Amino acid sequence: MKHSIQIKSLDGLETAAREFLKQIGNHKIIALYGRMGAGKTTFTTAVSKVLGVNEDAVSSPTFAIVNEYRTATGEPMFHFDFYRIESIREALDIGFYDYIDSGYLCIMEWPENIGDILPEETLKVAVEVGDGDARTISWED
Repeated sequence: MKHSIQIKSLDGLETAAREFLKQIGNHKIIALYGRMGAGKTTFTTAVSKVLGVNEDAVSSPTFAIVNEYRTATGEPMFHFDFYRIESIREALDIGFYDYIDSGYLCIMEWPENIGDILPEETLKVAVEVGDGDARTISWED
């Protein structure tokens, strides 16, 4: 089934994140695809905020590869950025499978750089740029 959420401006981001979480159900491994500047980190920040993560804690883990946040319920949430990954070995060295097998929410940016090791159950989500601040978040499950 195809899903799509339209975001007309940054003002609609939190509502879109809330709807996204509602629609994805039990999916815990989320791969965000989109060009540089599409808003992957911004959308992840909105999802995190809806889950009760302190907004100031969320940043792109470009250099750390993975950041761990705590939701309002105290559960961990993992945010990956594989932009600078040069080999699958680097992802494995950080304990990639330990994170994704944890059962906690894992959101990945630049997952195409580790495509060979993405689990089958990964929900692949496209972040597409429209006019101005408009974005479309779409996926198929």
